[in-house]
Amino acid sequence: MIQERTDEFKFTFIVYDILAALAAYALSFFIRFYLMDPGRIEVLRIDLESYLFFGALLVVLQIAAFLIVNVYEPSRFTSFLDELGPIILGIVLNLLLSFSVLFFLQISQIARVLPLLYSITAFVLISVGHGMLRSFVHWRLSLSSKLHKVIILGSGRTAARLARLLSEHKILGFEVIGFIREQEAREGLEPDLGHIGELEDIVDKYRPHTLVFATGTGGHRELPEILGICDKHGVHLKIVPGYEDLITINGQVENLGGFTIISIRDIPARLGINRLIKRTFDIVFSLLFIVIFSPVFLIAALLVKLTSKGPVFFVQERVGIDGRTFPILKFRTMYVQEKQQSDLVWTTKNDPRVTPVGRILRKSSIDEFPQFFNVLVGHMSVVGPRPERPYYVEKFKELYPSFKRRHAVKAGITGWAQVNGLRGDTSIQERIEADIYYIENWSLWLDIQIILMTPFKGMFSRNAY
Repeated sequence: MIQERTDEFKFTFIVYDILAALAAYALSFFIRFYLMDPGRIEVLRIDLESYLFFGALLVVLQIAAFLIVNVYEPSRFTSFLDELGPIILGIVLNLLLSFSVLFFLQISQIARVLPLLYSITAFVLISVGHGMLRSFVHWRLSLSSKLHKVIILGSGRTAARLARLLSEHKILGFEVIGFIREQEAREGLEPDLGHIGELEDIVDKYRPHTLVFATGTGGHRELPEILGICDKHGVHLKIVPGYEDLITINGQVENLGGFTIISIRDIPARLGINRLIKRTFDIVFSLLFIVIFSPVFLIAALLVKLTSKGPVFFVQERVGIDGRTFPILKFRTMYVQEKQQSDLVWTTKNDPRVTPVGRILRKSSIDEFPQFFNVLVGHMSVVGPRPERPYYVEKFKELYPSFKRRHAVKAGITGWAQVNGLRGDTSIQERIEADIYYIENWSLWLDIQIILMTPFKGMFSRNAY
């Protein structure tokens, strides 16, 4: 039902993006060599083959980049603003991939301003075109004959949630005309079309395109009879598994030798190419950060060494992905103390163990900078849930049942909880919820958003001490 419609939109948007990328490159070429420097085109005759190759490369890799950053996900079809970030990211990724190929093939004749012109024109043509396509689809759906009528058999949370999602994704063209109750006496959702005993009369009266069985975990005994009624009246039957409280947004259905297997909680950051993308981004970003902020590293190290006795760096065992421990690296911000005290005692406001310089480093989060070396060796990620000490992991897992779900991905230097002010002495439960949201909704664009927000909302937090 939904897959068919989303595939249609996905194919339409991909075809448009191919044409838009071609047009963007042709327009950029025209601007560069016919408007900006008309005499240059004569020289280009010997290099025209390279420019044709570069244009074809940009178009092919543009679609590949959009697929990587999930531009064509169903949720993108509903909102222009939700789509802008991934489009920008896809165009930038396309340029990086294209230049990597040119470097590998040792093609150096391409004018430097041409890729910049392509980026601008491609962004305008693609974003405007997607908006126009959405408007056209909404116009077509305004004609009631184009809507697929849906009746939902169910009166519980599963049915209500499905109806809400279909309503939010109006671009898919489904209209929920009503609900059928599982029992005669029970109250149902509105509009209430009747109870399951009246199913055939209801189907015959309203003639829906699709009937969705969404009664939860019960009621499956009636399925053969329901299927027979649907077949008799030419109605498509769809079944929603009644595990919506357990299955996350990224749950998947897999098939193994004829067996249907439902993955309750898939982790986007650990699936397929996403894992490679996140790791590559971590390495590149960490190397750039260490090089650019090397003077800050040096100054912080000198201040720590000159103002208190002890080592420059503080190494402590923390719990990371899949519950594995690793040595986290930080600039030392406290006076040297016994290992048991540092491992078991929670840091508090105006903690006397913190040195004057350490207080500045903690407030500005500069003490966390050495963790970029943890990222380089693979212990951590730039973005992810903050790692905790083993003692507190064992303590919190008893108090907060979802606490260890945070270990489904690598621990991070910054995270969704941190940019939402949840660091220091703040609610553990709220931190867990923020971390789980990040894990279930990961994308490269979300990582970039969190990184951009960190200097303003994560580093100089009033809760940091």
